[in-house]
Amino acid sequence: MTHGGGERARSVRMAARALGRHGLVHAYGHCSARIDDGSFLVSPARPLGLVEAGEACTIVPLAGALPEGVLPEVRIHREIYRRRPDVGGIARVQSPQLMSLSVLGRTPLSRHGFGAYFHPAPPLWDDPLLLRSDEAAARLADRLGQARAIVMRGNGGVLAGESIEAAVVLAWYLEDAARVELDCLRAGIEGTRLTEAEAATRATWSGRLLERMWDYLTAGDLEHAA
Repeated sequence: MTHGGGERARSVRMAARALGRHGLVHAYGHCSARIDDGSFLVSPARPLGLVEAGEACTIVPLAGALPEGVLPEVRIHREIYRRRPDVGGIARVQSPQLMSLSVLGRTPLSRHGFGAYFHPAPPLWDDPLLLRSDEAAARLADRLGQARAIVMRGNGGVLAGESIEAAVVLAWYLEDAARVELDCLRAGIEGTRLTEAEAATRATWSGRLLERMWDYLTAGDLEHAA
């Protein structure tokens, strides 16, 4: 079933275009927002930066097969939503710094403010193949656990946020954390890391941190003022 109207569908479309606009996805990638305990709304099955204003998204049930026309990897979203009632939005990205770091078999350590949200570091999914089976999607969701992100070796990452807006903001944060990690590796110096207490204090949304970054990432969007 497709769904083009409503605030949730507009948020998914805006999230899709924001991910494309800021280079966090390219021809591939997808994002979704939870509807309720039994379903979620996923972005159109095409390059996210090309999603049009008012374009229909697809409702995906948590039980049963994926609807016709939905991308195979959307089963990742389904498995995460099944396990994590705290997750309200998911973004599947292929951002360049994260991709480079992942092929080293590394994930970004919690070294600066944006990295604090993934302390001590996101788990690594150590399999570069396309994920297109229910069994593999379930194993990835189990590997994610309670983390906000998982890095896929040679294949980008998945962000699990409290909302679709949080998932997109976290995608930008994770890419910046990967940039910092690569800079440390290039310098050949072991950089500082946040302590658990520092990270817990820093990883906050107070002070409109989420809203301000969402506004930045969606500035000029086709549906921003709709």
